[in-house]
Amino acid sequence: MRDRILSLGLAIATCCAAAVVARAGDGAAFPWTDQAAKAAAAAGTAQSETAGPQSEAPANARKPKSGTNPAAVKAEPASNLAAAKSAPATEKSSKPDVVPAKKIFGAMTAPAQMKARAIGAYSRGCLAGGTALPIDGPAWQAMRLSRNRNWGHPKLVALLEKYAGEVKAKDGWPGLLVGDISQPRGGPMLTGHASHQLGLDADIWFTPMPSRRLSKTERENLAATSMLASDNLSVNKKVWGEGQVNIVRRVASYPEVERVLVHPAIKKALCEAGSKDRGWLAKVRPYWGHFYHFHVRIGCPSDSPTCTKQAAIPGDDGCGKELDDWFKLLTAPPKPKPPVAQPARPVKPKPPLTLADLPAECRTVVGDDAAVMTATGTAPANKSPPAAASKTAATGEKKPPNKKAADAK
Repeated sequence: MRDRILSLGLAIATCCAAAVVARAGDGAAFPWTDQAAKAAAAAGTAQSETAGPQSEAPANARKPKSGTNPAAVKAEPASNLAAAKSAPATEKSSKPDVVPAKKIFGAMTAPAQMKARAIGAYSRGCLAGGTALPIDGPAWQAMRLSRNRNWGHPKLVALLEKYAGEVKAKDGWPGLLVGDISQPRGGPMLTGHASHQLGLDADIWFTPMPSRRLSKTERENLAATSMLASDNLSVNKKVWGEGQVNIVRRVASYPEVERVLVHPAIKKALCEAGSKDRGWLAKVRPYWGHFYHFHVRIGCPSDSPTCTKQAAIPGDDGCGKELDDWFKLLTAPPKPKPPVAQPARPVKPKPPLTLADLPAECRTVVGDDAAVMTATGTAPANKSPPAAASKTAATGEKKPPNKKAADAK
């Protein structure tokens, strides 16, 4: 009888010890006395030798790291898990800052050594294999050299050189002062234009080129002359004349040119110039600004299959209703202010373009991570650019002919 009582007591102790281990494995609070600890240790040893694998951990328990004791990992209550799901993301999980494309392309000081092509749209694209217009030529001078924007598609650069020679030889014009064309690899600019991204746009000053070579300081600071009169609705006859009409007519007559943008008042003056051949006037489009320079744009070159073409221009010369509508805008009275000042609503700025907003080929044009780091000082979040881009950066870039002047800041 005594032996049976002892056997029953031992069985009860073993069961209690096993319960202790189970409770400890669940992470529940337990009064760890010396006696309970010894019993738990003994029962755990016996269980590992005879009872086989332990039961699975609760569904809401964290998975233990390698090398840790699963019994030491506490289970998380369901309420804690729900709170964690609804909690805001931490700094580690937050998305990295996206670098604006204008910072990346604005940091490029030389063209991509690739086959020349214009990629994308005039205001959302880039330029491969760009060529620099020399800062000095027999009939032109490049302005604002610190911007490093005298780069373009080879077809545009060749046209500008031809154009400058013809206005000097055939129109008696002293020569061209050339403003912004594009950056070495095109793309969005840090300041100014929304277009000029493909190397197919160029700004030409209405001011004639002086008979001497301008210094770098003069090219930075010399102000272009406005062609508008004080009413801003007509041209100033003291600075506007037949010479300006001739240079606009000539460039608009080239078949490669699709657009010439001028101020509406200048468009009106061109319409009134009395030219018998009026076909070129259709290409001259009125637009805001463009009163001290005119904007020349050529169409997509044949070597650029991914260049986005513009819509065709209207069939008429643009000197009728379209021009009248522009003058209605220019002469419209300002809108009356409300009698009670209303608090201004905050306007959320439009986010700048990023590489992801541009054609995929533009990432190849930019180059590898080192190119992006030039603009940001940190490696981009999205690595692994196309293989061709890595090869370009690895082999280096040839120094452009006028790099010393183009890089002047």
